[in-house]
Amino acid sequence: MEKYKITTFALPLLMMSMLAACGEEQVAKKEEKYAIPVETTTVMQGDVSSFYSTTATLEAPQEANVVSRISGLIESITVEEGDRVRKGQVLAVIDSKRQQYDLDRSEAEVKIIEQELNRLNKMSNKEFISADSMAKLEYNLQAAIARKDLAELQVKESRVISPIDGVIAKRYVKTGNMAKEFGELFYIVNQDELHGIVHLPEQQLTSLKLGQEAQIFGNQQNKHTIDAKVLRISPIVDPQSGTFKVTLAVPNENARLKAGMFTRVELKYDTHENVITVPYSALINQDNKQALYVIEGTNANRREVEIGYREGDSVEIVSGIKPGEQVVTRGHQNLKDQSLVEVITPLDLASAKN
Repeated sequence: MEKYKITTFALPLLMMSMLAACGEEQVAKKEEKYAIPVETTTVMQGDVSSFYSTTATLEAPQEANVVSRISGLIESITVEEGDRVRKGQVLAVIDSKRQQYDLDRSEAEVKIIEQELNRLNKMSNKEFISADSMAKLEYNLQAAIARKDLAELQVKESRVISPIDGVIAKRYVKTGNMAKEFGELFYIVNQDELHGIVHLPEQQLTSLKLGQEAQIFGNQQNKHTIDAKVLRISPIVDPQSGTFKVTLAVPNENARLKAGMFTRVELKYDTHENVITVPYSALINQDNKQALYVIEGTNANRREVEIGYREGDSVEIVSGIKPGEQVVTRGHQNLKDQSLVEVITPLDLASAKN
C-alpha cells in the first residue's frame, strides 16, 4: 500500500519535470537565431555613363538598282545573289548585234563624208565649190559622228557593269530573258557602313551633338555592341510626331548587321568618372526608396542610398556607402535590418548543391 502511494505521488512530479524541460527547449529554440546565407561584393569605383535608349532602322547609304540601257536578249550573267562585286565589274552581257550593225553603218557614213570633204579641200579651183555645200557637208559630218558615238555607246552598254562596290542583293533576270530598256536587272547594296535612322523627342535636341557616341545592339539575345556615332541631326521637328531625325554612322565591316534591321540604340549623353559603383542587382526598392544591405560584422544593415547614372549592370551610388564596403548582391530578399548573415561564395553554393 505504501509503495502504491509513493508511486502515485512520484508520477505527477515526473510528468511536471518533463513538461518543464520541454518548455525550456522550446524557449531555447525560439531564442536561437539562424544565419541567412548571402552573396556579397566589394564596393568599387569606376566610370558610369548616362544613355538614352531607343530603336533605329538600319539603311544602306550606298545602294543601286542596275537597269538595262538597251533592249536585247541576255547572253550571260556573271554574278549571283550574295556575290561581292567591285565598281566597274561586268554583271551581265546583252546581245548587241543590232547595235553593232548600227555602229558599223555610222562609222561608214563618217568615212564617206570625211573623204568627200578631203576631196573638196584638195581641189585647186575653190570657186567651183559653193560655201553652202561645204557647210552642209561639215554639218552632215558632225551629225554622222554623233550617230556613231551613240551607236558605240549602245554597244558598250550591252555589257552591264556595277556602278558601286557592294553585294548583289537581288537578281531580277535569268540568262535567255529579254531585257527591256530601263528594266531592272540587279539590286546592289553596300553594307560596309550602315546608317541608323533614329527619331527622338524634341526634348532631346539640346542634348545631342555631331560625333556623339552611341551603341548598337543587333538583337535582344546578342549582347555584343557596335560603336556608332551621330552623323547628322535634322534641324527641324516633325509637327505631327514631335520628333526629329538623327542619322548614325554604323561601321559594319564584319557584316553582322543588315540593311532593314530594327536595332536597339543607346545614345551616350554624359560620363561620370571615378565614382562609386555597385551591381544593380544589389539594390532594393522599399517604400519608393533605394537601399542596400551592407555587411557589418555578422549582420547585414539596411542603408538607404542615392543613385545616379546606370550603365548595364552597374549603377552609380551618389551617397550612402563608401568604397571597400561589402554589400549583399544575392539573398537580400530574405533580409531585414540587422539580420544575422553568413557570407558564402558561388563556389560554396555549387558544392553544397552537389
